[in-house]
Amino acid sequence: MPLEKPPTVILWFRKDLRLDDNQALHAAIGSGGDIVPVYIREPQALNVGPLGGAQDWWLHHSLSALKTSLRSVSSDLVLLSGQAVDVLARLAKETGADTVFINRAYERDVVDREIVAQLKAQGIRLIAFHGKLLHEPGRIRTGSGGSFKVFTPFWNAIQKLGEPHEPVDAPANVPAPEHLPRSEDLESWALLPSKPDWASDFSKLWTPGEQGAKDKLEAFIGRDLQDYKRGRDLPAVDATSTLSAHLAHGEISPARVWHATRNLPRSSAEEVSHFRRELAWRDFCYSLLEELPRLDEVNWDRKFDAMQWHYDPAEFNAWTRGQTGYPIVDAGMRQLWRYGFMHNRVRMITASFLIKDLMIDWRKGEKWFRDTLVDADPANNAGNWQWVAGSGADASPFFRVFNPVLQGEKFDAEGDYVREHVPELARLDSKYIHRPFDAPPQVLAKAGIELGKTYPKPIIDHGFARDRALAAYRALRGGGEDA
Repeated sequence: MPLEKPPTVILWFRKDLRLDDNQALHAAIGSGGDIVPVYIREPQALNVGPLGGAQDWWLHHSLSALKTSLRSVSSDLVLLSGQAVDVLARLAKETGADTVFINRAYERDVVDREIVAQLKAQGIRLIAFHGKLLHEPGRIRTGSGGSFKVFTPFWNAIQKLGEPHEPVDAPANVPAPEHLPRSEDLESWALLPSKPDWASDFSKLWTPGEQGAKDKLEAFIGRDLQDYKRGRDLPAVDATSTLSAHLAHGEISPARVWHATRNLPRSSAEEVSHFRRELAWRDFCYSLLEELPRLDEVNWDRKFDAMQWHYDPAEFNAWTRGQTGYPIVDAGMRQLWRYGFMHNRVRMITASFLIKDLMIDWRKGEKWFRDTLVDADPANNAGNWQWVAGSGADASPFFRVFNPVLQGEKFDAEGDYVREHVPELARLDSKYIHRPFDAPPQVLAKAGIELGKTYPKPIIDHGFARDRALAAYRALRGGGEDA
């Protein structure tokens, strides 16, 4: 008598839009049943989908790429909208499935726990797997069993755990039922911007999808990793992996990235370690998010709740448009708007300028980045903003105020980054490229620049701004030691 075939199972994709090293997919195949792959567009109010408009653009192209990948292995992706628990229950009834496989998305653990309970009440199991991070947050603990608040000990603990799991290759075939449930049309989701199409240049820099992630990784390992430690601080140099958006959407696993840096020449050891620390920082931010789920809204250091912020709408608007009069800041903000991305060093400079020069609450900057970055990540974005603000765990002290002119001169000495993103300054002599307000009239005239017309004068004096920020910090500390 032939054995009865196991029941159909549901594979629910979220922030894991890949076939390679997908633990939930691997387990679903191991169940022996046919698999119904689904992506659910949930209500925006749940804040569990894309974080903003830039990620909507990415999601459209990533889902399209995933559909193509699944079709190449004899399956397809079903697109559905609605409350996840309702959609999954309907799908289970339609297909006869009694099990849903997922990969954990730690930013939505609270929502997922509710879904698990509601599905269980209907006789449907939901089984979750690890894969979004190098290691499960619960594995990385201090000697006393608590969570780490400082990154270096966290990094040391990760290294003691050994290598992350060995990545699992993409399957050659994904068993599918004879008829998959009817899918919604991706175009009907209207994820792409129009009137105007502010993402028109995104595709010049990005190829969303699993193959795009693999290509980025191979190019980085073969070329840029050799000079990573030095080059990663130079915004005009193509020396970073630019994998952050692919990691944010789960198009490549951090374990796959980690293992790709093995067996390299011994001379690369320091560069590899420096790069791996960046992967570990991502894990660190998620450990903070696990402890403080409202990391994007609540100061980790609650004494910053008393900080006296100064919000000027005109100054905030100038910052978002790259019209502050400080070239390195403006270059970063314009790169962000044009490509949905900003070089990491410049992210710190622009964030410091908003928080400490303009004294605008870090949460407003976090929300702007969340909406405009293709690599916006609920843990990294919030954690990094709190780091700059001084309110986060293991944060940069608030009294460390970046001078935007000196930062530009140090990390973009010839002004190549500024010239690329602030073209009205392209003809300005390198001596003044980061301080056009100090350039003699004849130098400005030769470069075709008229301050206040073709390029703005500084919206604030940095010396005044620094003094104001430090005074606010002293007041926060109750008039204690001078910063």
